[in-house]
Amino acid sequence: MKLSRIGRISMAFVVSVAMGLGMTACGGGTVAFMWVLGTQFNQISGFKIDNYTGNLTNIVGSPFAASGTNPVSIVVRPGGRYIYVVNQGAGKAAGSVTEFSVGGDGILTYQASFTSQGTTPVWATIDSTGGFLYVLDQLSPDGVNGDITVFSIASDTGRLSLVPNNAVKNASGTQLTYFPVGPNPTMMRTSGSCLFTLDAGNNTIFPYTTNSGTGQLTLTNNAAGGITTQATKLTSINASASYVYLTDAGGTTDSPGGFILPYTVGTNCALNTLTGGSVPNLPLTQNPAYSFTDNRGRYLYVLNQSSTNTQNPNSTISAYTIDQTNGKLQQIPDSNNPYPVGSGPVCMGEDPTNQYVYISNNTDGTVTGKIINQNTGQLSDLRRGSTFTATGRATCLAISGNTT
Repeated sequence: MKLSRIGRISMAFVVSVAMGLGMTACGGGTVAFMWVLGTQFNQISGFKIDNYTGNLTNIVGSPFAASGTNPVSIVVRPGGRYIYVVNQGAGKAAGSVTEFSVGGDGILTYQASFTSQGTTPVWATIDSTGGFLYVLDQLSPDGVNGDITVFSIASDTGRLSLVPNNAVKNASGTQLTYFPVGPNPTMMRTSGSCLFTLDAGNNTIFPYTTNSGTGQLTLTNNAAGGITTQATKLTSINASASYVYLTDAGGTTDSPGGFILPYTVGTNCALNTLTGGSVPNLPLTQNPAYSFTDNRGRYLYVLNQSSTNTQNPNSTISAYTIDQTNGKLQQIPDSNNPYPVGSGPVCMGEDPTNQYVYISNNTDGTVTGKIINQNTGQLSDLRRGSTFTATGRATCLAISGNTT
């Protein structure tokens, strides 16, 4: 069948619009961008997330150079125009924080590098206003415990400026340039106006309140040494508006897979043990390393790096519902729970339309995609394959739905 000249022009216009929207005959358009860090080659893999299938396709120019050594943490500034990568450093290569702008189709362009006040930075988070970036260092300038370096973020360029500690002075009488935390910190999360740091050195949680106007952190009352937990091997912290969930990899004979420790957030960011106490991880799981709450706060997922099942010693995801009235956890009823995932999972995220979740796997350098059932929390494989190759040994990932 031949098309008229007008028909050919109309068809070309439709194809042009579809291409501009990232649409193809087999998909539903790009719903979000995802960036996955890789430490083996110090690179960032960029992907477009297909709305219809959840399939990942490479962003043009991917992988991007991380502009630092050993990238381990990544955050997106609200609005999606800038991302920040924490490079832990190794050997003679010092740690750093690198800023990238996000262009069309999720393409990253390096902007600048910044230095935190301590050494071995391992984690970063941004406050809800997008005005301040908090960077966690495993060793502070005093050489004893860890610290948080606070930066203000310029709204027009995304550039970082140091925010000094106005509450504490050093021996010379000048303001500290950092905020102290406990020994060997590995992760931090925000819950409302609270910022909690996980201290693996003594299994405590170090709490601060945040000031959205100045970026200042204020140590909460009676918490100079951190909040003591029930854990024997703290591995991750997850915080929502009212609840905090910790993973404890220190298993017992009765629960070799470890435990999940639920808390409520009280006055001055105090953590109060949730009624019922610790929750055993699911059978056949082991070494919980990361926990994730879905965008609506209805489900909790725990990434387990190994299994006690000698016949099938794979990594898995334990899935729980969160009671919306009291925060209690209940195993999601599904014969496939815990769900199989790639080897050595370390990080998890959800697309902004709440259709898909993605897990970065460090050992095999892949990303696993799953469909999330919003009514039940159950996970299932993507329709066209659920495993995607990242760059090197994947660490953390970040997802953004827009660039405004």
